[in-house]
Amino acid sequence: MSGSWERELDEAARKLDGADTLAFGGVGLAGQILPATEAYRTLEQGLREHPEAARKRIDRLLRRGSPAGRAYAATLLEAVDPAAGRDAWARLRGDDGEFTTFSGCLMGRTTLGEYAADRLASAQSS
Repeated sequence: MSGSWERELDEAARKLDGADTLAFGGVGLAGQILPATEAYRTLEQGLREHPEAARKRIDRLLRRGSPAGRAYAATLLEAVDPAAGRDAWARLRGDDGEFTTFSGCLMGRTTLGEYAADRLASAQSS
């Protein structure tokens, strides 16, 4: 029988699967937390509390998610397994799927490939 935490992880993965916006904090003047950001945080917590179950959902999201969902998944993977995260970003570098980004009040648009290339460059410079 599935526990409530499993249902929460499933729901979070579903939300990220269809995400069209990438934001890790509050957006806009009001600092609103988007549903995808909440889902990201749920999976992030799941990685700490139920690492194997959360990792399965993240791996599936990396394979089949929306462009923003795959970016969230690669970010989560990078946090727990930097080498696997770099491999994921390298695989995503050629993806031309687009999504919206938010950094506070600043909204932008990018492709998954551009975002992945930026993440790889940041990892190499640190």
